[in-house]
Amino acid sequence: MNRVVITGMGAITNLGVDAASTWAGMREGRSGITPVEGDLFAAHDDKWTVRIAGQIKGWDPTSRIDAREAKRLDRCTQLGVAAAAEAVEDSGIDFDAEDGDRCGVIVGSGVGGISTIEQAVTILNKRGPHRLSPFTVPRLMVNAVTGNVSIRYGLRGPASAHATACASSGHAMGDAMQYLRRGLADVMIAGGAEAAVTPLCLGAFMVMKALSTRNDAPQLASRPFDQDRDGFLLSEGAAMFVLETEAHAKARGATIHAELLGFGNSGDAAHITAPDPQGRGASRSMVWAMQDAGVNPEDIGYVNAHGTSTPLGDQAEVAAVLGVFGDHARRSAGGTMPMSSTKSVHGHCLGASGAVETIACIHTVRDGVIAPTINLDNPDEGFDIDLVAREAQERPVKRAMNNTFGFGGHNVTLIIGTYEG
Repeated sequence: MNRVVITGMGAITNLGVDAASTWAGMREGRSGITPVEGDLFAAHDDKWTVRIAGQIKGWDPTSRIDAREAKRLDRCTQLGVAAAAEAVEDSGIDFDAEDGDRCGVIVGSGVGGISTIEQAVTILNKRGPHRLSPFTVPRLMVNAVTGNVSIRYGLRGPASAHATACASSGHAMGDAMQYLRRGLADVMIAGGAEAAVTPLCLGAFMVMKALSTRNDAPQLASRPFDQDRDGFLLSEGAAMFVLETEAHAKARGATIHAELLGFGNSGDAAHITAPDPQGRGASRSMVWAMQDAGVNPEDIGYVNAHGTSTPLGDQAEVAAVLGVFGDHARRSAGGTMPMSSTKSVHGHCLGASGAVETIACIHTVRDGVIAPTINLDNPDEGFDIDLVAREAQERPVKRAMNNTFGFGGHNVTLIIGTYEG
C-alpha cells in the first residue's frame, strides 16, 4: 500500500487569502468574525436576529482566475479554484509534464453554488425563465469546483465531489487518499469550498436557532466548549491540497509538508441534525481512523476538534474523545493530549471545514505549534481535557487527529503525521 504525502496547500478564509495567513490567524487567535456587509439584509431588515458571520472581505478572485472565467463561476467555485491554484503552485508540480490519466481531483462542499440558486430563483419569479443565465446550471452544481479544477490542469484520473454537509471535505480527502494508496493515481488535488454566507443559508440556520446571536460582540461569539456558547458562526472559505504517493513526490524532488496517515468515517443513525448524545458515531470514526493509520490512542498528540460552539455538538464530541482516549486525554488523570477548535477563530465553513482545519493540523505536526481555542473563559463542567484556552501551545506533535462531523450523522476523522522519509 502506497504512503500518501501532502506536498501543496492553499486556502482562502476570513483570516487571510492564502494558507500562510490563514494559519497565522489560527496560531495568533485572531478572530475573523465580523458584522455582515453587503445587501444581505436588504429584505425584511428588521427581522434578522443574526447579523454576524465569517465573511471573506477584500478578496479579488481575478488574483488567481482570469477575469472572464471568474464571471462565469459561483463564488464557491471561485474560492475552490483559487485555493487549488495556490496548492499547485506551492507543490511545484507541473501537470503538463504529468500523465493526466494518473492525476485526479475530489472536492467537498455542503451546498455548492447556493448564491447562484438564490439569484436564479429571484430572476425566475420576477422576470420569467427566459431571463435566466445559460450559466446557471454549471454555476450551481456541487461538483463545479471538481470540474473546473480538472479542466484547468488536465486531470483525467479519478474525479468526484462529496456533499455530506460539514463532513464533505473530510470525505473528499479520505477518498483521494484511498485512490493513491491503491495505486489508481499518482497525484490528487483534494479539499473543500463553501460560500454559504447568503440570505437563504443565514436565515435558515437562524430560524433553526443554530447560530450565535451575539451581534454586539462578533469576535467573542464563537466560543467552543465554553459555558456561554450559544451557537456557531456561519463562514465561507476554501482549502485545497496536493496529495501524492510518496514515491511520486520523491521522484520529482517535492517538498513534503506532512503525511496523510489514516481515514475513518461513520454514521450516527440517530438524528438528522443533532449528534448522537454519547458521541458513539464520532467514537467509531476516530477508532477506525487510528486502525487505518496503524496507531494507538497514545500515539495521537493533538485533536483538532469539530468544536462548532453549539451546546449539544461540543458536549457529544468531548464525550466521544474522552471515551476513545481515556486517561491519555483526561487532565485530572495527568493526560497530556490537548484538543482545540480553530472554529473559535474562523467560524464554521460547513463543507470546507475539514480541509480548512487540515491547515492547522499540518502546521502542528510540522512546526510544533497548536492553535488555541479562543473565548474559552469557563469550560463546561465535565470537559476534562486540555482545550488550549486562549493561547497557542508550543510542543512537538508527531500525529494529529482532525474531526469533522455533519448533519445527517456523518462523521469523518483524518490523521495527519510528521513526514519521516
